[in-house]
Amino acid sequence: MHVLDNPVWHALTGPQQTVADARSAASRYHPDVAPFAAVPDVPSAGTWEELRDLLGAGGAAVLFVKPPKVPDGWTELFRIPTVQMVATSVTPATADGAMLLGPDDVDEMLALVGRTHPGPFERRTIELGDYLGVRDEAGALVAMAGMRMHLGGYREISAVCTDEAVRGRGLASALVRDLVGRIVSRGETPVLHVMSTNVGAIRVYDRLGFTRRREQDVIGLRPPE
Repeated sequence: MHVLDNPVWHALTGPQQTVADARSAASRYHPDVAPFAAVPDVPSAGTWEELRDLLGAGGAAVLFVKPPKVPDGWTELFRIPTVQMVATSVTPATADGAMLLGPDDVDEMLALVGRTHPGPFERRTIELGDYLGVRDEAGALVAMAGMRMHLGGYREISAVCTDEAVRGRGLASALVRDLVGRIVSRGETPVLHVMSTNVGAIRVYDRLGFTRRREQDVIGLRPPE
């Protein structure tokens, strides 16, 4: 199995071990970093008990890949069809006016995510990689994008969002091109995930030079009581 077929597992058992709650056969990001959990490409006999222990009472696992067999008693909470895209012919370019965001910007970043809903972003997500932002004339954060999952040879671009008041100016595309340049300069390949229903974003990524690699479901599972 290719590492991109099970990206969270290969991130949490690779470059991002420092932000993982891990067992030998199950892992998850610290909850204030990202909501995702993972199991090996081929789950072992102890995988599900270990994952249940990691989640704790009332917890839920958000998996980027559905294992071949989920044991009885686990409840599927949701299923989100997504498209995985890889930057195969994106032209990197520095984004005009973009700035590197830091811990002091997190409250504004969370507020922007709350208005635009690009996907999960937690208070410590910024620790996973570079996050770039654009501010308007009044100094308010109006666009951002950054790096989330990091696995062998790949970095994921995530949290791409623009405030409704400034959409149509190409800010998100500019930030993505900038991030692509940063990732490629490190000898890695940019990748991203987008909901299958977000056809507008998919068209933008197609035009930028991303290639659709695979379709996959992000699923939520709750363990048995």
